Amino acid sequence: MDHRNPAELRKPYTGEPLRRSSLSAHPMTQFDLWFDEAYESGLAEPNAMVLTSVEPSGMPRARTVLLKGYDSTGLRFFTNYTSRKAQALDADPRAGVLFPWHAVRRQVLMAGRVERLSDEENDLYFASRPRGSQLGAWASERQSRPVGDRAELDRLYRGFETVWSEEEEIPRPSYWGGFRLLPEEVEFWQGGADRMHDRFRYLRGKGDDWEIDRLSP
Repeated sequence: MDHRNPAELRKPYTGEPLRRSSLSAHPMTQFDLWFDEAYESGLAEPNAMVLTSVEPSGMPRARTVLLKGYDSTGLRFFTNYTSRKAQALDADPRAGVLFPWHAVRRQVLMAGRVERLSDEENDLYFASRPRGSQLGAWASERQSRPVGDRAELDRLYRGFETVWSEEEEIPRPSYWGGFRLLPEEVEFWQGGADRMHDRFRYLRGKGDDWEIDRLSP
């Protein structure tokens, strides 16, 4: 097998198929089950997800971010509100995320609207972060914009280290906070033998009712 020829890189999937009867009625309940199983499998960073937004120019853009919380309403993640992705989400509050759990032959895709989290939610999460991560948020105020070199970033970080003593609480920067993705469509994908994958799509109906369809692989 020539690894330099991606067409020859094939991974056979084995295991039990995914059945409609095994799915939960609500997609976030099903996500909770799969997320727990992904974690228990030892998968590296199961909370890593690919976030896709649409730039004001109309160009789609994707990047990996970390899921920092979820409940029945959706997913929460945090960023710099002046960053490229935050500006895109403010301009067009629709997004998609993908959890690429290939090691356990699964993927989860979600798409829907996004909304900013409240100051209370942002403050609560920021206070729970390690001190180094809090300082990093201050040092990366100009996220997504050009910087001279690594030394400049290190100088910024060291500068903020001297602002607050070890005993002082570091406040949340006003430009830092989170978003909530409110899913309207969720797909659970499980790899099957001979490319006969199992795909089930949840579509939001009225209120919090969801329709479930099996999709052709």
